[in-house]
Amino acid sequence: MTGQQMFVAVLLFESTSSAASYRPLYREDVVVLWAPSLVDARSEAERHGRRAETSYGNGVGETITNRLLHVVDVAPGLNDDLTTTADLYSRHFRDITAYRQFEPQLDGDPL
Repeated sequence: MTGQQMFVAVLLFESTSSAASYRPLYREDVVVLWAPSLVDARSEAERHGRRAETSYGNGVGETITNRLLHVVDVAPGLNDDLTTTADLYSRHFRDITAYRQFEPQLDGDPL
């Protein structure tokens, strides 16, 4: 991929339902993509997220809708050799309490 650099994008999606009792479910996808620049990578991340949007009827007649809420981050990949174990992306934060509230699996709680 001449002139292409590896980037990692973090995309935030929301899943909603026509069912009155449904609580929205959010998901964070980490995507590897290739682009010539950070600007192009951000555009590709947005396109990728929009292509992943969907709406369908489930088995009980409810409409489930998945939509891209936000491209949270796009950054150069930390290591573009995907043939072995490699760090791809890193992000930093200062508030571990907020992180624990956000990430229940950190303390072993199921989703």
